Amino acid sequence: MTLRSTLRMSLSALAAQEDLNFLLTNRIPRRWATQFMGWFSHIEQPLVRDASIAVWKLFSDLELEDAKTTRFRSLHDCFTRELRDGARTVDADPQQLCSPCDAIVGAGGRIQNGIVYQAKGFPYRLQDLLIDPDLVARHEGGQYLTLRLTAGMYHRFHAPQDLQVKRVTYVSGDTWNVNPIALRRVERLFCRNERAVIETTLAATGAALTLVPVAAILVASLRLSFADIRLHLRYRGPNVIPCSATLSRGEQMGWFEHGSTILVFAPANFRPCPGIVPGARVRMGEALLREVRAATSSSPHASPRFNDRG
Repeated sequence: MTLRSTLRMSLSALAAQEDLNFLLTNRIPRRWATQFMGWFSHIEQPLVRDASIAVWKLFSDLELEDAKTTRFRSLHDCFTRELRDGARTVDADPQQLCSPCDAIVGAGGRIQNGIVYQAKGFPYRLQDLLIDPDLVARHEGGQYLTLRLTAGMYHRFHAPQDLQVKRVTYVSGDTWNVNPIALRRVERLFCRNERAVIETTLAATGAALTLVPVAAILVASLRLSFADIRLHLRYRGPNVIPCSATLSRGEQMGWFEHGSTILVFAPANFRPCPGIVPGARVRMGEALLREVRAATSSSPHASPRFNDRG
């Protein structure tokens, strides 16, 4: 066993201790640490870059084999890396929404009475997340999924279907960690954190599809390529940003500057595809949610694959 493997095993064992993990990743000056990392990650000095990426590899399974290049100017350049051509296949079935990002599937199910879940037994009001009551009403009875990006994953996200972006609402907030340990301890965590509510309509039906990228500790910076705007802790622009961007499925929408979470809110006639269950890994472009025919749309209101209530 190599020294690197031994160190990684030791760090993983420490991270598995919930109290210690929560203390180290949350009970620190979160906004200060996040702003510092934003500055530090942009340093274009070879020794700083190489040492930073080496440390990063100790703490995560950094996935660079499918990157467009493995030569980076800075730690930030590595965070926001592009994929090489052909690294992902975008599902072409028009009845399916593909995953907007590489992720681990978290909580999901039916939106009932405006309530969804961040983890088993931890509900939150959709109104507190999306802010707009009209948007909340449009998603009542719909399907939601939580997609968690780990630190080593590809951090860009893409359109899950042919769609039009109608509006982006930026919501300033905190930077709690969004790992499963924090989700089991901090109520309404997604509603507390920095986030962007991206409202879109599906090109085929006009139905509402909403994506909510949520920031986290060391993360709170989000670039939206379709609007050419960067949202971050010091952002002072308009909070509501009207858009009229038409995107094809698989087309890039933007990127995080570290790992985080994307919440997907889909129409009521969509169900999780086979294999999309809590804990499953999914890659950008793979089938995520499937449109059901009218004859089967009267199936039980709650998805049998998810148990959010606990």
